[in-house]
Amino acid sequence: MNIQEYIKASKSNNFFLLAGPCVIEGEDMALEIAEKMVQATNDLDIPYIFKGSYRKANRTRIDSFTGIGDFKALNILKKVRDTFGIPVVTDIHLPSEAEIAAEYVDILQIPAFLCRQTDLLEAAAKTGKTVIIKKGQFLSPESMKYACQKVRDNGNKNVMVTERGTTFGYGDLIVDMRSIPLMKAACDAPVILDITHSLQQPNASGGVSGGLPQLISTIAKGGIAVGADGIFMETHQNPSFAKSDGANMLPLHDARALLEKLTILRKAVNEIG
Repeated sequence: MNIQEYIKASKSNNFFLLAGPCVIEGEDMALEIAEKMVQATNDLDIPYIFKGSYRKANRTRIDSFTGIGDFKALNILKKVRDTFGIPVVTDIHLPSEAEIAAEYVDILQIPAFLCRQTDLLEAAAKTGKTVIIKKGQFLSPESMKYACQKVRDNGNKNVMVTERGTTFGYGDLIVDMRSIPLMKAACDAPVILDITHSLQQPNASGGVSGGLPQLISTIAKGGIAVGADGIFMETHQNPSFAKSDGANMLPLHDARALLEKLTILRKAVNEIG
């Protein structure tokens, strides 16, 4: 599936959305989230991409949940794609994972901490899939042009970048809204704003990241106002019971209301230019 054509197929000039659980916990939960998000995005004419990690590699504690099994989760992602006819995205952590994951998904996402890993970017690029690179919490927006160039130099022009906050001290992140137009200009690529990971409070003393989910709407509206092309968010039926990143997730039942507000705001931004 050509993601750029899929996004352009919407004539509403709306933002596109990547949304789903942090990690695939099971088939039923993934299909339920996808179904509700498809219903909402179809009503609002938002190009929708289902997001789910098949495995979590970046965990603080060794006893943290990492997944239900790689191929079991990848097959669930494929089932979501086949059931609803929508593209799916997952993240990869090692070069050897790129070709495997590419058999099941439409987009490969490079985690923020790995955005400078040349061999990982090259492996993702060579699959021919769209590659989304999350900006490292330690990088300037302009420096992301070099990560994008690594993908393009390997014959893949289908690249996007994601803003997900910048490290502020030991336990907080700050979203600099200037980074959205700056990355768009530097990378010549669509820019996505991650409205849930941007509100993480990492490095908590208990070894599990905290978060500020009450500010998800604030961050999202700011991103749309300054011209984000896409929105990334993690959502779950019951974030308090999510097996990963529940502290900064949007409850699934709140997703439609937020998307309605963002669609209204996007139309206003389009009108004023």
